[in-house]
Amino acid sequence: MARSLWFAWAWLADGWQRDVVLTIDHAGIITGITAGAGQGGCDIVPGIAMPGLANLHSHGFQRAMAGLAERGNRPGEDFWSWRHVMYQVVNALDPDEIEAVNTMAYVEMLQAGFTTVGEFHYVHHDPTGKPYAARAELAGRVIAAAQASGIGLTMLPCLYSAGGIGRAAEPGQRRFINDRDAFLRLHDETADLLRAAMPDAVLGVAPHSLRAARPADVAAIGGLFPTGPVHIHAAEQMIEVDDCLTSLGAPPVAWLLDHAGVDQRWCLIHATHLTASETARLAASGAVAGLCPLTEADLGDGIFAGPAFLQAGGRFGIGSDSLIRIDATEELRQLDTSQRLRDQRRVVLSPHGSAGEVLLRGAWQGGAQAMGQPIGALAIGNRADIVVLDHAGTDLAALPPARWLDHFVFVGGTRLIDRVYAGGRLVVSGGRHHEHAPVAARFRAVLRRLIDALAG
Repeated sequence: MARSLWFAWAWLADGWQRDVVLTIDHAGIITGITAGAGQGGCDIVPGIAMPGLANLHSHGFQRAMAGLAERGNRPGEDFWSWRHVMYQVVNALDPDEIEAVNTMAYVEMLQAGFTTVGEFHYVHHDPTGKPYAARAELAGRVIAAAQASGIGLTMLPCLYSAGGIGRAAEPGQRRFINDRDAFLRLHDETADLLRAAMPDAVLGVAPHSLRAARPADVAAIGGLFPTGPVHIHAAEQMIEVDDCLTSLGAPPVAWLLDHAGVDQRWCLIHATHLTASETARLAASGAVAGLCPLTEADLGDGIFAGPAFLQAGGRFGIGSDSLIRIDATEELRQLDTSQRLRDQRRVVLSPHGSAGEVLLRGAWQGGAQAMGQPIGALAIGNRADIVVLDHAGTDLAALPPARWLDHFVFVGGTRLIDRVYAGGRLVVSGGRHHEHAPVAARFRAVLRRLIDALAG
């Protein structure tokens, strides 16, 4: 049934507009927008409305390990030692628990302003490495979690076939591994599940990285999957860059640009360690840089070359990756302030305007492109993903609209979020997801058992 929502203010294509009515159809799509409208016949929604954000990079199961890898066990702790904790966690989770953990993550994403998730899904098999009877069993659990939470989904089954360039997989990676043929079957089964359960979701593909998917398979991926988003980890760590230089004769992003047909369908996750040439070429390709600043800080990855990339016309989006913390505004703040710390200057990503607007516009637009979905703007034909900020009871009431985005990103953050609509469905009220209590109780039970298993 179609309905109309009235907002005192909403962020539209031309910025903040007053007295906005959004008409939403039974499928959760925006079919009409009127500014300067009366309230008659509408549901009056208190607060100010803006588009929801895309979380373009998530490993949902890792919500179970948030905070469990923050103790040093030896000098030189780094990304590679962090992976051993991750392997312990993933190999202790069964399918029911993976579904419960993903549901918790998605509920928290919605509360934090993310209304669509790109699930970079690489846990495919049982803990021994044996495929389930239904090869896409765990993909089905991710889909069920998305359905239960109400979040929009771009499903990205991951091709993971090696432990490094020219190296066999490690024992801890056995749940991830498929050769090309097995992966094609897995992808087909995932497509069937999505069609049956979430026909509005998008299916893409994710060769894990040049270290974990064979370069020949990465080069062929665009031909094997001619439609849908393509996501890949690239240049996250200097060891990866050095391995690519030694084995392939080029750093990873240059190799991808030269051999894999990188274009607007692609999203390169992290892209942390780029040469100046790679930065300019990646921007020119039209691909999205998928930045996960909180995870990149937590893992000690490094800092993305933000000013050079944006000045070259590059596109970016944000993701929460390892889910060390799920918070859209904190990802944006970390992205901005890391640039300031490195360059010892202020407002380096937006020298001629609002930093909050530059960050949000970039994340809305880049996220929509990377997800391959009609999202990222309150516009006719788009999914009705709406984040509503509390206005009357906050500092926003004392500020002019031109200051609201800066205040949201840098000051108020996600505590300002009052309501969230995902696909037109109200899923968050008063800052809390409607199913938060039972989802959180189920998650805590998984976490207690996991902690006992890791201690045993």
